[in-house]
Order: sequence, then structure tokens, then C-alpha cells
Amino acid sequence: MRTTSIKVVLIIILAGATAALSLFIRIPTPATGGYLNVGDMAVIFCGLFLGGRAGALAAGIGSAVADLMGGFFIFAPITLVAKGLEAFIAGTLGRQHPAWLVLSGIVMVVIYFLAESFLPGMGFSAALSSLPFNLIQAAMGAIGGFLIYKSVSAALGT
Repeated sequence: MRTTSIKVVLIIILAGATAALSLFIRIPTPATGGYLNVGDMAVIFCGLFLGGRAGALAAGIGSAVADLMGGFFIFAPITLVAKGLEAFIAGTLGRQHPAWLVLSGIVMVVIYFLAESFLPGMGFSAALSSLPFNLIQAAMGAIGGFLIYKSVSAALGT
């Protein structure tokens, strides 16, 4: 019971941290009206630290909340899935070998690309122009999230 309670509390805390990091630094991407942020570092950290399922919950919910709070309502369900899967892959495969973090970022980028291609007012051209920004965000997230995870793990002695 105690372990479950602690895990729930960690999911809630890390969801809040993910939302905060996603909102803290926002660099607009004009083509889609979205933004580049450092929240993916928290997404990767959530997956690595909490594991696949719990990390997916924290990262997906926190990132979707950031979209809602930032006024990007149409992206919230897409973000829930994209960031949740990104953290899930990081937490299941990334724990085995950090190279799998590349896959987690690619999955996130592909989900956004497909969603933006079909969203009203965006389309293929807008999705294509946001691709470099999403790739940068995925790379920053993988590197930063991994380094934060390693630092926290070393501090905790795990």
C-alpha cells in the first residue's frame, strides 16, 4: 500500500513539474501556432525515473495540462498521447539502453506530424515546417532528461 501511495504522489508531482517546464520557456513555432519547450526533458525523466506506465501518466497528463493552461486546447489530446508514448518508450526501453530514447523522440515527432497534417487550419505544409522544431525538442528532451535522470539516480544512490 505504501509503495502505491508513494508512486501516486510521485506521478502527481512529476506531472506538475512537466507542466511547469513546458510552460516556463516557450519559443513559438509560427507555422502551427505551437511552441518549442524544455518540457520533453521532464517527459524523458518521468519515463526513466517512474518506469513506462507511471512515467507515461505523469508525462502525458502534465504535458496536456500545459497545453490547456497555455491556450492550446486543440493539442491537448494529441499531446497526452504523444508525450505519454514518449515517456512509456523511455521508461520501458530507455532503461535498458539510452539509445532507445531516440525512438521515443521519433514516436513523439511522428504523432505530432500526423496530427498537424490533418488538423483544420494546418495541413501538411504546416506540419512539415514544424518538423525541425519537434526534432530539436525531442533531441533536447532525450539528452537533458537522461542527464537529469542520471544525476538524480546518483544522488539517490540507485
